[in-house]
Amino acid sequence: MANLTTTFDNKILDHINLVASYTPTTPLKLALVTVAGSAGSAGTEVTGGSYARQTITFASAASGSAANSNTITYAAMPACTVVGVEIWDNAGTPVRLWFGTITSRTFLAGDSFSFAASSVTVSLT
Repeated sequence: MANLTTTFDNKILDHINLVASYTPTTPLKLALVTVAGSAGSAGTEVTGGSYARQTITFASAASGSAANSNTITYAAMPACTVVGVEIWDNAGTPVRLWFGTITSRTFLAGDSFSFAASSVTVSLT
């Protein structure tokens, strides 16, 4: 799951090139989507049940990538099929930072779903 959104790509480039400083508003949140997004547009986020974006934290990068350091659990999911994930900051108007697909997973109403630590990775390459 190493896809940068266009918005985040521009923010990183401006930061590196000393055009504008950027620090995402924390905590970062992991969203589940039923229709995958792209670099320029968000996917269709899961709604219903007790679904809510969950906090994701990362360990320090190594060998060009970083992985989540926490277990991420979604309880009481609605009936849906999840095809991807997105990482958002937590600003008043959140900014989508990363997007990616996962192996499609269908849930029944009330199901729980977890990502183990080190199972969500991001990289700049």
